[in-house]
Amino acid sequence: MYSPPRDRAIEQRMRDAFTTAAGALDVSPAGPPVWGWHGRTLARRVVHPTHGPSWLRMLAAPAHKAGGKLWEGTEAAAVFDKRVTKPLLHAIHDHTHGTTAYRAELTTHLRAPVCSPHPVIRAPLDLPDTWWPDLRADLAVIASTPTDRVAVRQEWIDRAVPAFTGRPAPQITHWATAHGDLHPGNISRAGEILDWEGWGRAPAGYDPALLLAYTLLEPATADRVRRTFADLLDTGPGRQAQLVVAAELLQSADRGDHPELVEPLRELVAGIIP
Repeated sequence: MYSPPRDRAIEQRMRDAFTTAAGALDVSPAGPPVWGWHGRTLARRVVHPTHGPSWLRMLAAPAHKAGGKLWEGTEAAAVFDKRVTKPLLHAIHDHTHGTTAYRAELTTHLRAPVCSPHPVIRAPLDLPDTWWPDLRADLAVIASTPTDRVAVRQEWIDRAVPAFTGRPAPQITHWATAHGDLHPGNISRAGEILDWEGWGRAPAGYDPALLLAYTLLEPATADRVRRTFADLLDTGPGRQAQLVVAAELLQSADRGDHPELVEPLRELVAGIIP
């Protein structure tokens, strides 16, 4: 989905650390390397002697910054195992080399490919009719699960919404647990939700609003999102969630991520009635 780190030395250290983790977890690589955002993660299909085909994903961080929400997200998300359609967590391996910490997470392999190799889609998603209600049911389970993890803070909303949308910051009174990074690249065609690093409390309706934003360039899919989650999006809290999501992605676009969404997001903001 993404490219390796620009620094070849960092890339090689990531590859070496992945080899170390694979050995510690007794798995054999069986697929090509898949790099994450800005080369911060490295994953591959692997085979485990007991679990069979699996997925090994490794993330890296400066050793003094290891820990916290993103570092522990996948481990903490085991609370959803067998309650939500997601890969099951088999094992975790941590190690440090020099000034860098590495965490490797061994999970079940996806039953089907992800819906898109990229977060933003430009073509219709050919999905079975049951896919949408199943996703809705999973998001309902997530939303109702208590947690002290935080995905979006009111303090950030107070700063970012006016700065990037020109609208007053909404004061959120309805909060719910969210996956926090729901887009077509993080959901498989079998409905499996992956990449749980950032899950936590967010404005109610945040996940459907984020999925809507990432589908804005493909009107048929965006319309399906709106219809599936109308009772969440077409409400005061749902409109607030859309405004928060728009601010988040406009901020990301300002940093160079998905600039193609800028105009559709501005149109979305213009159509949101407080």
